[in-house]
Amino acid sequence: MIDFLGIGAQKCATTWIYHHLSRHPQIRFPAGKEIHFWDSQRERGQDWWLNLFPQAGDLRQGEITPAYAFLDVEAIAAVTAVAPSVRLFYSMRNPVARAWSSALMALGRAEMTIEEASDQWFIDHFNSRGSRLRSAYAICIENWLSVFPREQFHLILMDDICSHPREVLVALADHLGVSSEPFHNAAEADLSSPVFAGSGATIRPLLRDYLRTMYNSEIEHLSDFLGRDLQYWLE
Repeated sequence: MIDFLGIGAQKCATTWIYHHLSRHPQIRFPAGKEIHFWDSQRERGQDWWLNLFPQAGDLRQGEITPAYAFLDVEAIAAVTAVAPSVRLFYSMRNPVARAWSSALMALGRAEMTIEEASDQWFIDHFNSRGSRLRSAYAICIENWLSVFPREQFHLILMDDICSHPREVLVALADHLGVSSEPFHNAAEADLSSPVFAGSGATIRPLLRDYLRTMYNSEIEHLSDFLGRDLQYWLE
């Protein structure tokens, strides 16, 4: 039985979350972090996916696949049909920073250096369907909440991971129904250490301004949705 599902977003600390959850004695990932069943392997059949999570007593088990964030409502309805009580969590970050980090990852996969990539190369990546969907946080949340009840859905901001990592993990443990004690006892240095961090390359001013314009309305939408002022993301 699957107990929880992390649905993204890409480049929003999902590997950090996986790293710390996988060390919790009451949590397991029997098939690893990302399975990609619902976005690219549904031809295997739902029983194949469910069988990856055999009964495990009191342990909570699940997966974290960032591509699930932008599943369409029909696919999300199929998830709830086979796992109606699954606990969901979704992490987000400044979409400007997320798009830049994603582009840098794509750059590495293309075996290019940052000096070899033109401004237009980056702009084309920013405008790609995949990049835009991965930063459409409010739409993704609304789609999932159109199917799942709010109490099964937990939201995380990467800003809070950076400033209060322990509190983020404690809240997530509470959401998943496991003890928060391992996170209370974890060393601060361990919690604050990045996991699978990007290159940290500085964004070019022209590209930064382009992304700020692109995501201005998205940030306003998310701010209204969360009831949290996120305008500092544009500063």
